[in-house]
Amino acid sequence: MKIKLTSIMVDDQEKALEFYTKVLGFVKKHDIPLGKFKWLTVVSPEGPEDIELVLEPNENPASKTYQKALHEQGIPLTAFAVDDVHKEYERLKNLGVVFKSEPMKMGAVTLVVLDDTCGNLIQLYQT
Repeated sequence: MKIKLTSIMVDDQEKALEFYTKVLGFVKKHDIPLGKFKWLTVVSPEGPEDIELVLEPNENPASKTYQKALHEQGIPLTAFAVDDVHKEYERLKNLGVVFKSEPMKMGAVTLVVLDDTCGNLIQLYQT
């Protein structure tokens, strides 16, 4: 069993695509119109290209409630590994990304949490 596809709920697919590609550095893989929305995925240029992140339109009231509650409580929806969390923090901060704090050392992990502008908090971590 392998993880091949995972979703992140976003309030605007185009805004999310802009942030996840031009700011975070992911690469668009699929952009298939499906009526009002799209099958929109990105992949990491540093990882296997068959592991995709779906930028899923957040239209379900239950998922909107869940997303809002996590954001208000300061809980990241997901986490992305980076080689150098301090370097990524500085790079993204220079691009205008909003962070909840500066990078923090927690045991063997250094992490920082950012706002993806699409309704989610995302944790970046380095082991």
